[in-house]
Amino acid sequence: MRGYTVIKKRPDFLAANRGKRHATPGFVLLVHDRRDDDPAKRLGITITKKVGNAVVRNRMRRRFRELAAELLPEMGKTGADHILIGREGGIERDFAVLREELVKALGKLSGNSPLPLAGGVRGGPETKQGSLHSPPPPTPPASGRGNR
Repeated sequence: MRGYTVIKKRPDFLAANRGKRHATPGFVLLVHDRRDDDPAKRLGITITKKVGNAVVRNRMRRRFRELAAELLPEMGKTGADHILIGREGGIERDFAVLREELVKALGKLSGNSPLPLAGGVRGGPETKQGSLHSPPPPTPPASGRGNR
């Protein structure tokens, strides 16, 4: 079971447009509380033809469905519609980056605490960039005209 139902009707997509939104380079997430007695989490995916041809749009749709199946059951808002709108930059983005962005967007819009990210936090101690607690690199001395 995937943990959500699928939105297919245009009026449901239009109603969700009145909800909260979070934009990322790969997608826009809309979350609209339906305010009904149904606790189901619903997902709709829309990708315009500006993004690419049918092959590109279907690939993006498959990636979004995989992310939603993984994250929506735990992080999605109960009784709300979740709409993922694909953007042009979404197809080239790394899947792990898309996952991080969706975790952040769901945490912000749904009010649920984010899940731990796969592979640790970007820029964390296990990467070459250093940790958040390391001191900044030293700055080179300023050269002026009087130091010749």
